[in-house]
Amino acid sequence: MKRKEFLRGLGLIGIGSLAIPIINSCSQDNDDGSSNSSTNTDSPSGSGSSSGDCSVTASETAGPFPTITPSSLVKSDITMDRTGVAFSIKITIKNTNASCAVLKDAIVDICHCDKDGYYSEYGGTSMQSVNYTTVHFLRGRQTTDANGLVTFTSIFPGWYSGRATHIHVHIYNASGTSLLVTQIAFPEGTNSAVALVNASSANGYTKGMSGYTYNSSDNVFSDSVTNELGTITGSVSEGFVLTHTINVAG
Repeated sequence: MKRKEFLRGLGLIGIGSLAIPIINSCSQDNDDGSSNSSTNTDSPSGSGSSSGDCSVTASETAGPFPTITPSSLVKSDITMDRTGVAFSIKITIKNTNASCAVLKDAIVDICHCDKDGYYSEYGGTSMQSVNYTTVHFLRGRQTTDANGLVTFTSIFPGWYSGRATHIHVHIYNASGTSLLVTQIAFPEGTNSAVALVNASSANGYTKGMSGYTYNSSDNVFSDSVTNELGTITGSVSEGFVLTHTINVAG
């Protein structure tokens, strides 16, 4: 049995199927405090590959920290008061039911943790000690343009124990029907953006890569990361840009 099928049987993947259109897929997924870190630094160092075929992008867990009212967070700049390395997120949505033509007017919700590994809208519990229940940073909603594209302005995510760096994405059609809950993985390696950013103490990233969980050991990405891996370009000084294509059955 494949690892993801096993997790789905435990309900860890299936959470996403319970998400109704008013709920976004943003979460801190591994909550047992475990660290499945890897010392592999031989992964691709520059960029990943977006979905290249015409199959639906892998579905992933929504997790325990979904955006509470995503429709109230329609905005392209999701930074709010968070500080860190500048980061632009460009996501293209394509429709597998139309030979992977771009999908206009799709609703795209995203969220990710801050540079310290914390999520907004939650906290003060064993799952996240720092209480951010009254703020909404690093969460947002946009609608795809004629090119199937949404763009968000943010800061480069940090990481937390048990998970590789990632972004949560929930996609709906124009009518608000949920099409896909997924996540975006980041390329890793010595010269990758992940390594360079986490070495940037001047920008407030204090963890480095000690104890980091690589994609190959991540409980979401370890079975297959191919169509979830974004492409990242840029630099610490100028900021980074992530581009990624997600295929849905629209």
